[in-house]
Amino acid sequence: MASTAKRLLDQLAYPGPHDVLRGDLALVGLPGVVFTPRSGLNLPAVAFGHGWLQSPGRYHGLLRHLASWGIVTAAPATHRGALPSHRLFAADLRTTLDIVTSLRLGPDGISVDPTKLGLAGHSIGGGAAVLAATSDEAGTRPRVRAVATVSAAQTMPSATTAALGITASGLHLASEDDLLAPPTGNAEAISKAWAGPVQLRLLPKMTHLGVTEGTHWSQLLLQGKSQHSVQRRVRALFTAFFLAELTGDDTYRELLDGDLKAARIAYENRATTTNPVS
Repeated sequence: MASTAKRLLDQLAYPGPHDVLRGDLALVGLPGVVFTPRSGLNLPAVAFGHGWLQSPGRYHGLLRHLASWGIVTAAPATHRGALPSHRLFAADLRTTLDIVTSLRLGPDGISVDPTKLGLAGHSIGGGAAVLAATSDEAGTRPRVRAVATVSAAQTMPSATTAALGITASGLHLASEDDLLAPPTGNAEAISKAWAGPVQLRLLPKMTHLGVTEGTHWSQLLLQGKSQHSVQRRVRALFTAFFLAELTGDDTYRELLDGDLKAARIAYENRATTTNPVS
């Protein structure tokens, strides 16, 4: 299984079969960007939250990659300052899902299936994605089936506390080499509090900014810089996770089940619930 998982990891690190279109969320009132396959109906969609002091532009490769595998991916460009509101950032992620599910996208009328929604994020964007996945009593928030984070940071209100009520599937990537969001107290705490099926993987030698692309002035303040090997692993794991959880495609399930040296499973809970959607 390990050899199969490694092969799938390498395979999914390359772009998928779909041509990709890029759009501007600002046209519908929310600053940000959206990437879609060139065509398709009832597609899955993921809203992505950027890291502290970052912009969505530092994740375009990841967003484009997911779209090339058939997943509509959108990222709001809000709360980029030094003192972001995690609660409002989470609300913007939910609004992003509202936008992509309520509008026809692209020149050919691409549509999103409202039952195939996911959330993802890096750093505080990961924490905000966890907050955004919680359900409200009125059931007015988007119904999220899967949440993936990389180097997730704690938020106010607490992402760990929010995880106690999330029954959607979770995938959290972290690294002991991340000095700003080490697993203990961040991704590990969130994972162990998760109410639904969840997996925590450790990526060796990943620094806090490893998943970001290009250069940015924040590298003077934050640990690390763009790491191509990290980006390849994150793209592959996110792709396998969202294809499996949002579309039911188990073609790459062995990657998610395999324990790899490049992405070691540090914690896993395969608990299932009667309602897999939070």
